[in-house]
Amino acid sequence: MSEKRPLRVLVIDDSAYSRRTIVQLLERSPLIEVVDVARDGEEALRKALTLDLDLITLDLEMPRMDGFTLLRMLMAQKPTPVLVVSGLGGKDDVWKALELGAVDFVTKPTRRAAPELATIEAELLAKVLAARELRIDRVRDRLQHRPLVARMGRAKRAPRVVAVGASTGGPAALLQLFAAISAPGSCAFVVAQHMPEGFTRSFAERLARTTAFAAREAESGMPLEPGTILIAPGGRHLELEAQGAGVVARVALAEAPDRFAPSVDRLFASAAKCYGPDLLAVVLTGMGDDGAQGALAVKQHGGNVIAESEETAVVFGMPRQAVRIGAVDAVLPLHAIPEAIQNGFARESAKRGGKVHE
Repeated sequence: MSEKRPLRVLVIDDSAYSRRTIVQLLERSPLIEVVDVARDGEEALRKALTLDLDLITLDLEMPRMDGFTLLRMLMAQKPTPVLVVSGLGGKDDVWKALELGAVDFVTKPTRRAAPELATIEAELLAKVLAARELRIDRVRDRLQHRPLVARMGRAKRAPRVVAVGASTGGPAALLQLFAAISAPGSCAFVVAQHMPEGFTRSFAERLARTTAFAAREAESGMPLEPGTILIAPGGRHLELEAQGAGVVARVALAEAPDRFAPSVDRLFASAAKCYGPDLLAVVLTGMGDDGAQGALAVKQHGGNVIAESEETAVVFGMPRQAVRIGAVDAVLPLHAIPEAIQNGFARESAKRGGKVHE
């Protein structure tokens, strides 16, 4: 899309109050143009298929055609970036929408139409403006191709711990990554996914239901065990710290200066101190530079770093920044990362399949 013209947005919500409020919030930015609104799924699909759009904001609960049906039809006929604007009570609905092709979500503070809706302004604008870096063809490719199951082979040096960081496009990428690992193996996983408070527990439960792993939202004092995934709580930081002869999770509150919570940088840096060369860090899709400095810390302590390639990343921002500062050993498409984890990552993998793109 052109960097000069405003982003063209369609707002879909069955509540007149919510539609009006979302439009007002978006139009405060000169970089956004709301070209139309829709009050139900049928009207929304008709407009989405005919208008020239850069992004759609979507309420999932609508008359005549719900948001899930609209997503299926839209992604099949005219793939378009979709940002779900959902109530906090619909956590499972959000994950389903992301699996159907939505790229991110913003949480309404209440399910009913209320003045509190205006509190989402900063997050809403940031995620809508992220559409300039978003590659909808990557979403389309993910929907059309089933995840490749990683092949098992003799390990060179399997990591004891794999730390993963992601932002925009991350939940769907994480679901695909862990679903492609057919056996949990001997390493533990820790994940920092940019996500608001109240959603990470249900995301961990979804991972536990759909993969071979025991996944949990992290709590302070939890040990790192093989075959488990600890998810950083939304709005808080997950760090690792030595305790006796082992390593445990530590959950820290976010503070005003923090740009991201959970922070990928903080997770990677703390894991590097605890595990050194036994750590593998993975930077997945996301906007911004969170994870780059943490990846550098991993390298400084002897660990390895993989970045998701531009070939599959919905937003290449976070992987690109890690590459630019020289913190990455290999850049691999998402479907190649499970095999690199299971077979033991080595720097030679960069020669086999991961070309670093500046």
